[in-house]
Amino acid sequence: MARTVTPYAACDCVASHSVAELPWIWPRAAYVHVPFCAHHCGYCDFAVAVGQDDRIDDYRRALGAELSRLGEPKRVETLFLGGGTPTHLSARHLDDLLRAIRTWLMLEPGYEFSVEANPAGLDEDKIRVLADHGVSRVSLGAQSFHVGLLRVLERDHRPEDVPRTVERVRKRIDNVSLDLIFGVPGQDLAAWQADLAEALALNPAHVSTYGLTYEKGTRLWKQRQRGEIRALDEELELAMYTAALDRLAAAGIEQYEISNHARPGFRCRHNQTYWANEAHFGFGVGAASYVRGVRRINTRDLSSYIRKALASEPTHFQSEELPPRERAVETAVVQLRRIEGISRVRFQSQTGFPPDAILGAALSRLVELELLTDDGDNVALTRRGRCLADAVIQEVMKVCV
Repeated sequence: MARTVTPYAACDCVASHSVAELPWIWPRAAYVHVPFCAHHCGYCDFAVAVGQDDRIDDYRRALGAELSRLGEPKRVETLFLGGGTPTHLSARHLDDLLRAIRTWLMLEPGYEFSVEANPAGLDEDKIRVLADHGVSRVSLGAQSFHVGLLRVLERDHRPEDVPRTVERVRKRIDNVSLDLIFGVPGQDLAAWQADLAEALALNPAHVSTYGLTYEKGTRLWKQRQRGEIRALDEELELAMYTAALDRLAAAGIEQYEISNHARPGFRCRHNQTYWANEAHFGFGVGAASYVRGVRRINTRDLSSYIRKALASEPTHFQSEELPPRERAVETAVVQLRRIEGISRVRFQSQTGFPPDAILGAALSRLVELELLTDDGDNVALTRRGRCLADAVIQEVMKVCV
Protein backbone atom coordinates (compact mmCIF):
# COMPACT_ATOMS: atom_id res chain seq x y z
CA MET A 1 0.00 0.00 0.00
CA ALA A 2 1.17 3.56 -0.72
CA ARG A 3 2.09 5.65 2.30
CA THR A 4 -0.22 8.56 2.97
CA VAL A 5 2.29 11.34 2.55
CA THR A 6 1.42 14.46 0.61
CA PRO A 7 3.48 14.36 -2.62
CA TYR A 8 6.27 16.95 -2.65
CA ALA A 9 5.03 18.65 0.50
CA ALA A 10 8.52 20.05 1.08
CA CYS A 11 8.65 21.77 -2.29
CA ASP A 12 7.52 25.41 -2.22
CA CYS A 13 7.67 25.60 -6.02
CA VAL A 14 4.43 23.59 -6.41
CA ALA A 15 2.33 26.55 -5.30
CA SER A 16 3.54 28.78 -8.12
CA HIS A 17 3.42 26.25 -10.96
CA SER A 18 0.75 24.01 -12.45
CA VAL A 19 1.38 20.29 -12.03
CA ALA A 20 1.76 19.93 -15.80
CA GLU A 21 4.79 22.26 -15.69
CA LEU A 22 6.67 20.12 -13.17
CA PRO A 23 8.26 17.07 -14.85
CA TRP A 24 9.13 15.49 -11.51
CA ILE A 25 5.39 15.32 -10.66
CA TRP A 26 3.52 14.86 -13.94
CA PRO A 27 4.97 12.59 -16.68
CA ARG A 28 6.27 13.79 -20.00
CA ALA A 29 7.69 10.33 -20.72
CA ALA A 30 6.12 6.89 -21.15
CA TYR A 31 7.54 3.37 -21.21
CA VAL A 32 5.73 0.35 -22.66
CA HIS A 33 7.03 -3.17 -22.00
CA VAL A 34 6.81 -5.93 -24.59
CA PRO A 35 7.91 -9.19 -22.90
CA PHE A 36 8.02 -11.56 -25.87
CA CYS A 37 11.39 -13.03 -26.88
CA ALA A 38 12.71 -15.86 -29.03
CA HIS A 39 15.09 -16.82 -26.22
CA HIS A 40 15.68 -15.76 -22.61
CA CYS A 41 19.37 -14.82 -22.37
CA GLY A 42 21.19 -16.22 -19.35
CA TYR A 43 22.11 -12.80 -17.89
CA CYS A 44 18.68 -11.19 -18.35
CA ASP A 45 16.54 -10.40 -15.29
CA PHE A 46 13.73 -8.59 -17.10
CA ALA A 47 10.13 -9.76 -17.41
CA VAL A 48 10.37 -11.99 -20.48
CA ALA A 49 7.94 -14.42 -22.13
CA VAL A 50 9.45 -17.19 -24.28
CA GLY A 51 7.38 -19.71 -26.24
CA GLN A 52 4.18 -17.77 -25.61
CA ASP A 53 3.69 -16.01 -28.93
CA ASP A 54 0.12 -17.34 -29.03
CA ARG A 55 -0.64 -14.79 -26.29
CA ILE A 56 0.49 -11.72 -28.24
CA ASP A 57 -3.05 -10.72 -29.24
CA ASP A 58 -4.27 -11.16 -25.66
CA TYR A 59 -1.39 -9.04 -24.44
CA ARG A 60 -2.20 -6.26 -26.92
CA ARG A 61 -5.79 -6.19 -25.67
CA ALA A 62 -4.63 -6.18 -22.05
CA LEU A 63 -2.19 -3.37 -22.73
CA GLY A 64 -4.97 -1.40 -24.42
CA ALA A 65 -7.15 -1.94 -21.36
CA GLU A 66 -4.40 -0.68 -19.03
CA LEU A 67 -3.76 2.35 -21.25
CA SER A 68 -7.49 3.15 -21.33
CA ARG A 69 -7.36 3.85 -17.59
CA LEU A 70 -5.69 7.12 -18.49
CA GLY A 71 -9.23 8.26 -19.24
CA GLU A 72 -8.12 10.34 -22.19
CA PRO A 73 -5.08 10.39 -24.48
CA LYS A 74 -1.98 11.89 -22.85
CA ARG A 75 0.68 13.94 -24.59
CA VAL A 76 4.28 12.86 -24.02
CA GLU A 77 7.64 14.10 -25.23
CA THR A 78 9.35 10.70 -25.15
CA LEU A 79 8.04 7.19 -25.67
CA PHE A 80 10.13 4.05 -25.18
CA LEU A 81 9.16 0.53 -26.25
CA GLY A 82 11.34 -2.00 -24.43
CA GLY A 83 11.41 -5.65 -23.54
CA GLY A 84 11.82 -8.44 -23.99
CA THR A 85 12.23 -7.88 -27.69
CA PRO A 86 9.51 -5.65 -29.20
CA THR A 87 10.73 -6.49 -32.72
CA HIS A 88 10.26 -10.22 -32.03
CA LEU A 89 6.63 -9.55 -32.94
CA SER A 90 5.58 -10.07 -36.54
CA ALA A 91 5.04 -6.96 -38.66
CA ARG A 92 1.26 -7.40 -38.28
CA HIS A 93 1.39 -7.79 -34.52
CA LEU A 94 3.80 -4.88 -34.25
CA ASP A 95 1.45 -2.70 -36.29
CA ASP A 96 -1.54 -3.65 -34.12
CA LEU A 97 0.42 -2.99 -30.93
CA LEU A 98 1.69 0.41 -32.05
CA ARG A 99 -1.82 1.46 -33.11
CA ALA A 100 -3.10 0.62 -29.63
CA ILE A 101 -0.27 2.53 -27.97
CA ARG A 102 -0.54 5.60 -30.18
CA THR A 103 -4.30 5.80 -29.50
CA TRP A 104 -3.56 6.74 -25.88
CA LEU A 105 -0.08 8.26 -26.02
CA MET A 106 0.18 11.27 -28.30
CA LEU A 107 3.61 12.53 -29.27
CA GLU A 108 4.48 16.20 -28.87
CA PRO A 109 6.31 18.02 -31.70
CA GLY A 110 10.03 17.27 -31.52
CA TYR A 111 9.34 13.95 -29.76
CA GLU A 112 11.71 11.02 -29.27
CA PHE A 113 10.23 7.54 -29.88
CA SER A 114 12.67 4.71 -29.13
CA VAL A 115 12.32 0.98 -29.72
CA GLU A 116 14.66 -1.76 -28.51
CA ALA A 117 15.53 -4.33 -31.14
CA ASN A 118 17.50 -7.53 -31.63
CA PRO A 119 19.81 -7.56 -34.67
CA ALA A 120 18.32 -10.95 -35.58
CA GLY A 121 14.92 -10.87 -37.22
CA LEU A 122 14.54 -7.12 -37.76
CA ASP A 123 13.46 -7.25 -41.39
CA GLU A 124 12.37 -4.49 -43.77
CA ASP A 125 8.64 -5.04 -43.12
CA LYS A 126 9.08 -4.50 -39.37
CA ILE A 127 11.27 -1.44 -39.93
CA ARG A 128 8.62 -0.01 -42.24
CA VAL A 129 5.97 -0.49 -39.53
CA LEU A 130 8.19 1.23 -36.95
CA ALA A 131 8.91 4.17 -39.23
CA ASP A 132 5.26 4.54 -40.30
CA HIS A 133 4.26 4.83 -36.62
CA GLY A 134 6.81 7.57 -35.98
CA VAL A 135 9.64 5.63 -34.34
CA SER A 136 12.65 7.98 -34.43
CA ARG A 137 15.30 5.93 -32.60
CA VAL A 138 16.26 2.25 -32.64
CA SER A 139 18.43 0.72 -29.90
CA LEU A 140 20.13 -2.47 -31.10
CA GLY A 141 21.37 -5.07 -28.63
CA ALA A 142 24.68 -5.83 -30.34
CA GLN A 143 26.45 -6.76 -27.02
CA SER A 144 29.57 -8.14 -28.78
CA PHE A 145 31.04 -8.86 -32.20
CA HIS A 146 32.71 -12.08 -31.04
CA VAL A 147 30.91 -15.38 -31.63
CA GLY A 148 32.29 -16.96 -28.45
CA LEU A 149 31.19 -14.08 -26.24
CA LEU A 150 27.73 -14.01 -27.80
CA ARG A 151 27.52 -17.71 -27.00
CA VAL A 152 28.40 -17.07 -23.33
CA LEU A 153 25.69 -14.38 -23.22
CA GLU A 154 23.27 -16.75 -25.00
CA ARG A 155 22.51 -14.21 -27.68
CA ASP A 156 20.73 -15.57 -30.75
CA HIS A 157 22.28 -13.29 -33.37
CA ARG A 158 25.59 -13.45 -35.24
CA PRO A 159 28.19 -10.65 -35.40
CA GLU A 160 27.48 -10.05 -39.09
CA ASP A 161 23.80 -9.43 -38.33
CA VAL A 162 24.65 -6.10 -36.67
CA PRO A 163 26.07 -4.10 -39.61
CA ARG A 164 23.46 -5.61 -41.91
CA THR A 165 20.65 -4.52 -39.60
CA VAL A 166 22.12 -1.04 -39.02
CA GLU A 167 22.22 -0.49 -42.78
CA ARG A 168 18.65 -1.71 -43.13
CA VAL A 169 17.32 0.49 -40.30
CA ARG A 170 19.06 3.63 -41.57
CA LYS A 171 17.07 3.51 -44.80
CA ARG A 172 14.07 4.67 -42.73
CA ILE A 173 15.35 5.70 -39.27
CA ASP A 174 18.61 7.65 -38.88
CA ASN A 175 19.09 7.51 -35.11
CA VAL A 176 20.67 4.15 -34.25
CA SER A 177 22.09 3.25 -30.83
CA LEU A 178 24.25 0.21 -30.03
CA ASP A 179 24.39 -1.66 -26.71
CA LEU A 180 27.67 -3.36 -25.77
CA ILE A 181 28.56 -5.53 -22.75
CA PHE A 182 31.99 -5.80 -21.15
CA GLY A 183 33.21 -8.04 -18.34
CA VAL A 184 31.98 -11.21 -20.06
CA PRO A 185 33.67 -14.43 -18.86
CA GLY A 186 36.50 -15.22 -21.27
CA GLN A 187 36.72 -11.65 -22.58
CA ASP A 188 40.07 -9.84 -22.53
CA LEU A 189 40.96 -6.20 -23.10
CA ALA A 190 41.91 -6.79 -26.73
CA ALA A 191 38.53 -8.35 -27.47
CA TRP A 192 36.76 -5.40 -25.84
CA GLN A 193 38.85 -2.92 -27.82
CA ALA A 194 37.91 -4.82 -30.98
CA ASP A 195 34.22 -4.65 -30.07
CA LEU A 196 34.50 -0.88 -29.60
CA ALA A 197 36.23 -0.56 -32.97
CA GLU A 198 33.55 -2.64 -34.71
CA ALA A 199 30.81 -0.52 -33.15
CA LEU A 200 32.48 2.77 -34.08
CA ALA A 201 32.91 1.61 -37.67
CA LEU A 202 29.10 1.64 -37.91
CA ASN A 203 29.00 5.35 -36.93
CA PRO A 204 26.31 5.03 -34.24
CA ALA A 205 24.62 8.11 -32.80
CA HIS A 206 24.67 6.58 -29.33
CA VAL A 207 26.56 3.79 -27.53
CA SER A 208 25.69 2.14 -24.21
CA THR A 209 28.49 0.20 -22.49
CA TYR A 210 27.25 -2.02 -19.69
CA GLY A 211 29.38 -4.02 -17.28
CA LEU A 212 28.00 -7.54 -17.03
CA THR A 213 26.10 -8.13 -13.78
CA TYR A 214 25.19 -11.46 -12.24
CA GLU A 215 21.57 -10.98 -11.21
CA LYS A 216 20.50 -13.47 -8.56
CA GLY A 217 18.37 -16.27 -9.97
CA THR A 218 19.48 -15.89 -13.60
CA ARG A 219 21.14 -18.80 -15.40
CA LEU A 220 24.41 -16.87 -15.56
CA TRP A 221 24.33 -16.34 -11.78
CA LYS A 222 23.69 -20.06 -11.25
CA GLN A 223 26.58 -20.95 -13.55
CA ARG A 224 28.87 -18.72 -11.51
CA GLN A 225 27.61 -20.25 -8.26
CA ARG A 226 28.40 -23.74 -9.59
CA GLY A 227 31.87 -22.66 -10.71
CA GLU A 228 31.11 -23.24 -14.39
CA ILE A 229 32.18 -19.70 -15.27
CA ARG A 230 34.38 -17.17 -13.51
CA ALA A 231 33.83 -13.43 -13.34
CA LEU A 232 36.62 -11.18 -14.55
CA ASP A 233 38.73 -9.47 -11.91
CA GLU A 234 37.90 -5.88 -11.01
CA GLU A 235 41.12 -4.43 -12.42
CA LEU A 236 40.41 -5.85 -15.87
CA GLU A 237 36.82 -4.60 -15.78
CA LEU A 238 38.06 -1.15 -14.79
CA ALA A 239 40.55 -1.20 -17.68
CA MET A 240 37.68 -2.05 -20.04
CA TYR A 241 35.52 0.73 -18.66
CA THR A 242 38.22 3.39 -19.04
CA ALA A 243 39.11 2.08 -22.50
CA ALA A 244 35.52 2.74 -23.55
CA LEU A 245 35.62 6.27 -22.11
CA ASP A 246 38.78 7.11 -24.05
CA ARG A 247 37.91 5.36 -27.30
CA LEU A 248 34.41 6.79 -27.57
CA ALA A 249 35.47 10.31 -26.57
CA ALA A 250 38.18 10.26 -29.22
CA ALA A 251 35.48 9.41 -31.78
CA GLY A 252 33.35 12.39 -30.72
CA ILE A 253 30.88 10.35 -28.66
CA GLU A 254 30.62 12.06 -25.27
CA GLN A 255 29.79 10.36 -22.01
CA TYR A 256 26.66 11.82 -20.38
CA GLU A 257 25.85 9.05 -17.87
CA ILE A 258 27.95 6.34 -16.24
CA SER A 259 27.16 3.79 -18.96
CA ASN A 260 25.93 5.97 -21.82
CA HIS A 261 27.62 7.98 -24.55
CA ALA A 262 26.20 10.01 -27.43
CA ARG A 263 27.13 12.30 -30.26
CA PRO A 264 26.05 15.91 -29.65
CA GLY A 265 22.27 16.15 -29.90
CA PHE A 266 21.68 12.39 -29.65
CA ARG A 267 21.41 11.72 -25.91
CA CYS A 268 18.52 9.43 -25.02
CA ARG A 269 16.02 11.95 -23.71
CA HIS A 270 13.74 9.25 -22.34
CA ASN A 271 16.41 7.69 -20.15
CA GLN A 272 17.44 11.14 -18.96
CA THR A 273 14.00 11.30 -17.33
CA TYR A 274 14.91 8.30 -15.17
CA TRP A 275 18.34 9.70 -14.28
CA ALA A 276 16.72 12.98 -13.23
CA ASN A 277 14.25 10.96 -11.10
CA GLU A 278 11.38 12.67 -12.87
CA ALA A 279 7.88 11.32 -13.38
CA HIS A 280 7.08 8.75 -16.06
CA PHE A 281 4.26 6.49 -17.13
CA GLY A 282 4.87 2.73 -17.31
CA PHE A 283 2.60 0.21 -19.01
CA GLY A 284 2.78 -3.53 -19.52
CA VAL A 285 3.99 -6.54 -17.58
CA GLY A 286 6.78 -5.63 -15.14
CA ALA A 287 6.68 -1.93 -16.06
CA ALA A 288 7.28 0.76 -13.44
CA SER A 289 5.51 4.12 -13.26
CA TYR A 290 6.27 7.20 -11.16
CA VAL A 291 3.37 9.64 -11.06
CA ARG A 292 2.70 12.38 -8.48
CA GLY A 293 5.38 10.91 -6.22
CA VAL A 294 3.93 7.39 -6.23
CA ARG A 295 6.00 4.58 -7.71
CA ARG A 296 4.12 1.47 -8.88
CA ILE A 297 5.48 -1.73 -10.41
CA ASN A 298 3.29 -4.05 -12.46
CA THR A 299 3.18 -7.79 -11.94
CA ARG A 300 5.92 -9.70 -13.80
CA ASP A 301 3.64 -12.67 -14.48
CA LEU A 302 2.19 -12.56 -17.99
CA SER A 303 -0.98 -14.53 -17.23
CA SER A 304 -1.70 -12.46 -14.13
CA TYR A 305 -1.16 -9.20 -16.02
CA ILE A 306 -3.49 -10.17 -18.87
CA ARG A 307 -6.21 -11.39 -16.50
CA LYS A 308 -6.07 -8.32 -14.26
CA ALA A 309 -5.90 -5.78 -17.08
CA LEU A 310 -8.83 -7.30 -18.97
CA ALA A 311 -10.85 -7.49 -15.73
CA SER A 312 -10.13 -3.80 -15.02
CA GLU A 313 -8.25 -4.74 -11.85
CA PRO A 314 -5.06 -2.98 -10.70
CA THR A 315 -2.09 -4.49 -12.55
CA HIS A 316 0.58 -3.42 -10.05
CA PHE A 317 1.83 -5.58 -7.19
CA GLN A 318 3.89 -2.90 -5.45
CA SER A 319 3.19 0.74 -4.63
CA GLU A 320 5.30 3.15 -2.65
CA GLU A 321 5.33 6.84 -1.85
CA LEU A 322 8.49 7.95 -0.06
CA PRO A 323 8.57 10.70 2.57
CA PRO A 324 10.13 13.94 1.22
CA ARG A 325 13.63 13.40 2.64
CA GLU A 326 13.87 9.79 1.42
CA ARG A 327 12.70 10.93 -1.99
CA ALA A 328 15.42 13.60 -2.01
CA VAL A 329 18.06 10.99 -1.13
CA GLU A 330 16.84 8.78 -3.97
CA THR A 331 16.99 11.75 -6.34
CA ALA A 332 20.55 12.61 -5.30
CA VAL A 333 21.78 9.06 -5.79
CA VAL A 334 20.15 8.75 -9.23
CA GLN A 335 21.31 12.16 -10.45
CA LEU A 336 24.92 11.43 -9.52
CA ARG A 337 24.93 8.93 -12.38
CA ARG A 338 24.80 11.85 -14.81
CA ILE A 339 28.01 13.52 -15.93
CA GLU A 340 26.54 16.95 -15.08
CA GLY A 341 25.60 15.54 -11.67
CA ILE A 342 23.33 17.47 -9.33
CA SER A 343 22.32 21.05 -10.03
CA ARG A 344 21.88 22.83 -6.69
CA VAL A 345 19.12 25.12 -7.93
CA ARG A 346 17.09 22.47 -9.76
CA PHE A 347 17.56 19.88 -7.01
CA GLN A 348 16.11 22.22 -4.39
CA SER A 349 13.19 23.08 -6.69
CA GLN A 350 12.53 19.40 -7.29
CA THR A 351 12.93 18.07 -3.74
CA GLY A 352 12.62 21.01 -1.37
CA PHE A 353 16.10 20.31 0.04
CA PRO A 354 19.50 21.82 -0.81
CA PRO A 355 21.95 19.07 -1.90
CA ASP A 356 24.26 19.89 1.04
CA ALA A 357 21.50 18.96 3.48
CA ILE A 358 21.22 15.55 1.84
CA LEU A 359 24.86 14.74 1.07
CA GLY A 360 26.03 16.04 4.44
CA ALA A 361 29.60 15.30 5.52
CA ALA A 362 30.04 12.90 2.60
CA LEU A 363 30.24 15.83 0.19
CA SER A 364 33.43 17.43 1.55
CA ARG A 365 35.04 14.04 2.16
CA LEU A 366 34.36 12.79 -1.37
CA VAL A 367 35.57 16.08 -2.85
CA GLU A 368 38.78 15.78 -0.82
CA LEU A 369 39.23 12.23 -2.15
CA GLU A 370 38.75 13.63 -5.70
CA LEU A 371 35.72 11.43 -6.28
CA LEU A 372 33.32 14.39 -6.53
CA THR A 373 33.68 17.91 -7.85
CA ASP A 374 31.75 20.87 -6.42
CA ASP A 375 31.89 24.17 -8.30
CA GLY A 376 29.17 25.82 -6.22
CA ASP A 377 26.50 25.20 -8.84
CA ASN A 378 26.85 21.48 -9.54
CA VAL A 379 28.05 18.43 -7.65
CA ALA A 380 29.32 15.70 -9.97
CA LEU A 381 31.47 12.58 -10.14
CA THR A 382 35.04 13.04 -11.30
CA ARG A 383 36.46 10.59 -13.83
CA ARG A 384 37.92 8.64 -10.91
CA GLY A 385 34.54 8.84 -9.20
CA ARG A 386 32.83 7.38 -12.25
CA CYS A 387 35.21 4.42 -12.10
CA LEU A 388 34.22 3.91 -8.45
CA ALA A 389 30.61 5.01 -8.76
CA ASP A 390 29.10 2.16 -6.76
CA ALA A 391 31.43 2.87 -3.82
CA VAL A 392 30.69 6.60 -3.99
CA ILE A 393 26.95 6.00 -3.97
CA GLN A 394 27.27 3.59 -1.05
CA GLU A 395 29.17 6.27 0.87
CA VAL A 396 26.43 8.80 0.14
CA MET A 397 23.76 6.34 1.24
CA LYS A 398 25.56 5.64 4.53
CA VAL A 399 25.53 9.34 5.40
CA CYS A 400 21.94 9.81 4.31
CA VAL A 401 20.44 6.94 6.29
